[in-house]
Amino acid sequence: MPRYFFHIHHGERYADETGVDLPGKEAAWKEATFTAGQLLQDLDGALRPGQEWRMEVIDEAANLVCVLHLLAERH
Repeated sequence: MPRYFFHIHHGERYADETGVDLPGKEAAWKEATFTAGQLLQDLDGALRPGQEWRMEVIDEAANLVCVLHLLAERH
């Protein structure tokens, strides 16, 4: 089973050095969206206008699988 790594960028880079074994890219996408929701909830208002939050999912061969990108704006 391939291993996927979920790196977070929010002001600085938080590397996932452990990763998760998942059956494929679709499972990695589902895990990314679920985990991103939990992590964004944990920010508890810390995301400020003009800041970016991003999760990059990388496979064990260092290929980019998907990116979840959030940019905070206030109007």
